[in-house]
Amino acid sequence: MADPQRYPIPRARARAEVVIERSRFICTLAPAESPEAAHAFVREMSHEFDDATHNCWAFVAGPPGSTARIGMSDDGEPHGTAGRPMLTVLLHAGVGEIAAVVTRYYGGTKLGTGGLARAYSGAVQEALSRLERHERVETTDLRVRVGYHAFAAVRHLLPTYEAHVLNERYDDAVELTLRVPVMQLVALRLAIGNATGGQEQYLPEE
Repeated sequence: MADPQRYPIPRARARAEVVIERSRFICTLAPAESPEAAHAFVREMSHEFDDATHNCWAFVAGPPGSTARIGMSDDGEPHGTAGRPMLTVLLHAGVGEIAAVVTRYYGGTKLGTGGLARAYSGAVQEALSRLERHERVETTDLRVRVGYHAFAAVRHLLPTYEAHVLNERYDDAVELTLRVPVMQLVALRLAIGNATGGQEQYLPEE
């Protein structure tokens, strides 16, 4: 199971087409941070391809491999021949928050249940090979006041903990508003304490 605080997600949509026995299978992949976003994407694809024989779909609206927020539909294909194979591919793709719609234009030749399952899963795999990914990182904001004597040292250590400065205020001390990955928060606070000699002051979020 992927780290729920950090994992790959789609950077943008991707599309691929495979042709099997004159049937066209067009797979479109999209980011889906929630089931609602996935269903909205399915509706969009169904409208775009409203003349298709089928618009089958599946989604994983969570970390890679997580089955907490999933969905699938065969959209009229024989039970288990489209949505389930598509979902299986997504669950093993190492990508989270992703939805897939495979649009089929029937070519006149029946493929059988096994052939359909291979066609739908193959279309998803082909689209995944073209998918650009980036990392989703769960972050939190942190407000801290540090003395001027320690300011340079604190600024110097921030990149080590992937912390970004959102705001700075200067008066009798320096107030920093930082955005930091949740997984780095404890270590960052310890490092700030070491840099300031325990003289830092944490503030509530505004």
